[in-house]
Amino acid sequence: MIFYEIKANYQRQTGEDNPGSVSETYLVEGITPSDVEKRLLDEIKPLIFGDFEVPGIRKRNFFDIYPAESEADHWYEGKVEMITVEENGAEKRRAVNILVQADTVEDAVSSLKKNLGNYDSEIIGVKKSAIIDILRATED
Repeated sequence: MIFYEIKANYQRQTGEDNPGSVSETYLVEGITPSDVEKRLLDEIKPLIFGDFEVPGIRKRNFFDIYPAESEADHWYEGKVEMITVEENGAEKRRAVNILVQADTVEDAVSSLKKNLGNYDSEIIGVKKSAIIDILRATED
């Protein structure tokens, strides 16, 4: 399956009798952009109080996704160089992106180190992602 990052703008209840506009980003697993847009709409339809717009969908490639073992509030995107040694002894580095659920950047780095323990790798950077939730195909 392929992951798509979808930005959704819609109106929802943000407080007592107070509908407001929100802009949220989701990561949805699916086959086509139209497929994942429909899945997202089906998922958040109960929250919507008016207009629903998808200003952007883009394909995302992640080497892996590491959900938190306990509740965590944020998703962080780690850029990691995977290191391999060719038969001729030359070192080859390949940059990959990994999504990590954590409460802080420090927790995200710790999770990356723990999960990448069996790989020869180097963490290049970690940044907070706009993604608020992930909808995987197995959730159907």
